[in-house]
Amino acid sequence: MSSTDPQDLPIRDDMIRLGQALKLASLAEDGVEARELIENGLVKVNGDIEERRGRQLHAGDTVEVNSQAVRIVSGG
Repeated sequence: MSSTDPQDLPIRDDMIRLGQALKLASLAEDGVEARELIENGLVKVNGDIEERRGRQLHAGDTVEVNSQAVRIVSGG
């Protein structure tokens, strides 16, 4: 886990895909960068390396990239 507390990332719907969440949280500038981060094993979801860009994230899930972390929360 990172040394910093995760920032909340509000989403409008019940779920968001990992690639979209990375862009929304400014952890990736665009879809290409998001894909590269995921393919290189640099993205963790709930502490585990995630290799699927289409992974569905729900409220309570935590995404970490390069010691930056966000927590998915509903109601954005």
